[in-house]
Amino acid sequence: MKLHKKDNFSRRNFLKTSALASGGMLIGFNLLTACKPEAKMPVDITSLNFNDFNAFIKISDEGYVTIFSPNPEIGQGVKTSMPMIIAEELDVDWDKVNVAQGILDTKNYTRQVAGGSQSIRQGWDALRQTGATAKQMLVNAAAVKWQVDASSLKASNGIITNTSGEKLTYGDVVKEAALLEVPENVVLKDPKDFTIIGQEIVNVDIDKIITGKPLFGLDYKAENMMIAAVLRPPAFGQKLVSFDDTKAKNVSGVKEIIKFGDKIAVLASSTWAAMKGKKAINANWKTDSKAESTEEHDKLLTKILDGKGLDVRREDGNVKKAFSAADKVVEKTYHSPFLPHNCLEPMNFYANVTPEKVHLVGPIQTPQWTVNRVSKLLNRKEEDILCEMTRMGGGFGRRLYGDFALEAAEISSLAKKPVKVVFSREDDMTAGTYRPAIKYRIKAALKDGKVTGYHLKEAAVNGNMYGLIPNFFPAGCIPNYKVESGNYKSNITTGAWRAPYTNFLAFAEQSFFDELASELNIDPIQLRLDLLQNVKNTTDKRIEYSGERMEETIKLVRSKSNWGNAKNGVYQGFSAYYSHNTHVAEVADIELVDGYPVVKKVTVAVDCGIVVNPTGARNQVEGGVLDGIGHAMYAGFSFKEGVPQSKNFDSYRLIRMNETPKVDVFFVDSNKSPTGLGEPGLPPAGGAVANAINAALSKRLYSQPFINEFEKNKILS
Repeated sequence: MKLHKKDNFSRRNFLKTSALASGGMLIGFNLLTACKPEAKMPVDITSLNFNDFNAFIKISDEGYVTIFSPNPEIGQGVKTSMPMIIAEELDVDWDKVNVAQGILDTKNYTRQVAGGSQSIRQGWDALRQTGATAKQMLVNAAAVKWQVDASSLKASNGIITNTSGEKLTYGDVVKEAALLEVPENVVLKDPKDFTIIGQEIVNVDIDKIITGKPLFGLDYKAENMMIAAVLRPPAFGQKLVSFDDTKAKNVSGVKEIIKFGDKIAVLASSTWAAMKGKKAINANWKTDSKAESTEEHDKLLTKILDGKGLDVRREDGNVKKAFSAADKVVEKTYHSPFLPHNCLEPMNFYANVTPEKVHLVGPIQTPQWTVNRVSKLLNRKEEDILCEMTRMGGGFGRRLYGDFALEAAEISSLAKKPVKVVFSREDDMTAGTYRPAIKYRIKAALKDGKVTGYHLKEAAVNGNMYGLIPNFFPAGCIPNYKVESGNYKSNITTGAWRAPYTNFLAFAEQSFFDELASELNIDPIQLRLDLLQNVKNTTDKRIEYSGERMEETIKLVRSKSNWGNAKNGVYQGFSAYYSHNTHVAEVADIELVDGYPVVKKVTVAVDCGIVVNPTGARNQVEGGVLDGIGHAMYAGFSFKEGVPQSKNFDSYRLIRMNETPKVDVFFVDSNKSPTGLGEPGLPPAGGAVANAINAALSKRLYSQPFINEFEKNKILS
């Protein structure tokens, strides 16, 4: 399988050394997650008695280890799993490991980002090297102390043992180890010898999460901090003309009101006062650009699909010839709406802009990009900007963009006060950066019982599928294959939404293949397996997925779901998809309750390589499946003259607790390096449910959310 190009991790000179005055020794690393010497102690270090912090791994005299976790924690579990990788190669007892969230360090970190399900995949080799190198230095220090050859020593659970049975803890030799030459070409463990990786490890933040300890951006407080609520244009395409803030200034707790651009910030001593003051502002707006509506988008996207001149993303064989020679041509069109992200924790960010420095704190998926943009916005040097990351109460792509951080920085700069911008739920749902509305038109040529041609057209708002997607399944499986795309440029802001583009494309394609299976009178799973034979052992370097790994994943879910042998009254639907370097297959079981389809269970098979933390891995897959089902079934979002028609959960439907099915997750046994997990479980879910609904009701679904289709076509009694 062809993988994305890896980040260029340095393999040399990646271990720095330094010493503490008394309480312990630090071993630092200039790799994926090294720490610069002046870095401050993270706020969530627990009660370990260390004198300072300037490194990736810190070991106390008592043998306790602090591991610095650099990547943003968005709920995907990297704050637990990345330190697990270090600890594994370090050979330390996990019970003696303390994990600390780090700050942004652009000099020593690589890809300090939460996005694309890439944190573990991109960090795997470097993190292992970091732990293994530290371990070897500690062993070398013990060898010097005992005057023996290092190869005669063994290290396990933070204890080094010689052939005579004598023992030294890592804490006994850490000071000496830090003064030794950094070894190169250290030996990594064989996966069969892992003792931490593959174990069920509890989320390192779980105690704080369930007891409500300060951990998230909304929890952050600073001395003299003001809360800012921002009044933004009520419709896309509108600009601020004037405003009267007389009533807002009379709200108790409101301290200052600042206009910046086409927005108005209300600064107050509390969130309640700031939001109340914002509602009291009387603002006048004018239409500055086109006020767009959902009905218009629908027609425009259809026009793009009907037109010519689309961008060709991939073309194999002769699609036109395949269709002209076909026994039958099947063509279907699929439509998805805009969707907000609706993170449980609304957008928020803290900024304190002073002449000396800019201090940023909050939940952000892209800290480096955010600092870069704040630097340009305020005309400040990046080295004068300190960015600390809090845990995020959800992100799903929304916190990639950092517009809320830029707002905080600009308001603080104007007010000359520390400010935390806090969105209300209505702000969060109406301020933009939505999943774009998209239409897919898929056409297939059938000849002599086989799929001989395939043509996919995409019409999207503000952009198109990223470049790798045309090389996902079914690329390579069908001799005549073409993918085209076109887009409509809108003033409605759009962006990445969990599993960008594939979150809907997988539903469209997997529903379509189910329909082809019906046309060919073949089992839906068997159709996919037959097609995969054409791409196994491919020499086409453009192909992004593995036919062999997908086949194994499909066979696993077929076995675990009891496919084709469901009990009476249970209807099954199948879907399989590759995204973010991971192969996933799902079978949904639904039952009809009062004529309505209810998803009872989803069986999932996943090939993500080595599973670092099964607990966290299952959580990610289960969450992705429920997210995929909920949005496919219920979530719709529309615009009328630029105004979002849903502003809160009273009108925006999410899946409810009593609607969540049981999700059984099975991982393919593998010794291959880990791939992504935060997103790949979501794309197949909608297709599996749609195909199960068709099995139950003989009704094909072409638009999301499905509930609209039910009501529009009155297919339920």
